[in-house]
Amino acid sequence: MEFRHEPVLLQECINALNIKPNGIYVDGTIGGAGHSIEIVKKLSEKGKLIGIDKDQEALNSASKRLQNYKNVSLVHGNHDNIKEILQELSISKVDGILLDLGVSSYQLDEKQRGFSYLGNNYLDMRMDASNGITAKDVVNTYSEEDLANIIWQYGEEKFSKQIAKNICTARRKKQIETTGELVEIIENSIPKAKQKDGHPAKRTFQAIRIEVNNEIKPLYQTIVDSINCLNHEGRLAVITFHSLEDRAVKNAMLDMQGKCTCPADLPYCVCGAKSLGKIINKKPIIATEEEMEKNSRSKSAKLRIFERHGEE
Repeated sequence: MEFRHEPVLLQECINALNIKPNGIYVDGTIGGAGHSIEIVKKLSEKGKLIGIDKDQEALNSASKRLQNYKNVSLVHGNHDNIKEILQELSISKVDGILLDLGVSSYQLDEKQRGFSYLGNNYLDMRMDASNGITAKDVVNTYSEEDLANIIWQYGEEKFSKQIAKNICTARRKKQIETTGELVEIIENSIPKAKQKDGHPAKRTFQAIRIEVNNEIKPLYQTIVDSINCLNHEGRLAVITFHSLEDRAVKNAMLDMQGKCTCPADLPYCVCGAKSLGKIINKKPIIATEEEMEKNSRSKSAKLRIFERHGEE
């Protein structure tokens, strides 16, 4: 199956990065290079693009798509470690960073990797298939209370307690090993009358995927680290798809902006408040109605932009 991913808020992201032809840019979640191909088109031969992804299949696809560009470096790693990755590349500062925190269409549709609630495949859900806990580990070893909390917090599933209870009941008889087994448990945990808003397993699968890949907990620090890696007037653009992600990004950007008391018409902070820059858009940018119609996964997307001021 070909790795594919319809880039969300594509033109909005390109505009947000305010790309300089000779600049250095990082796509911290390169996926199938949907955003990156448009970034690199705007770079001169002196410019550079660094693509990071923890999914090796994504990197393989990106490599093919970007094979005609010599100013691209691809890294198998996690954007949470952006400072260390740049240090290893002997790069101190960059001019722009893009983080698209969504799961790719390929990952969601690739049933063999256990992301999808359709079909019957091994419970994995790891974006980096080379290490880490699997969905099977979460489902079979977490306590009933922890499962309920994860399903509620990360999936906003109203029937989280009943689902967690039924998972624990089922696994006492035998290990839950496949997506099909988990889907059946979830379907039997939610009243039929309440199974009208999409697939009944959608929210629980999302919650387990977030837990497996530790998508929320490090995010605040990742935003802080990313801003610290920017040059003066460098931009950080972040697309989120979940309220908890958006909250972490917003809070980190607010803290990095600082509580400036300068008049609003001053371009830079002069009051002495510790500030590393400014938030470009007070309200997140969302997809147009046209994009939402073409790509349903853009409906929950929110883009936030931060511009770095000062060198340190």
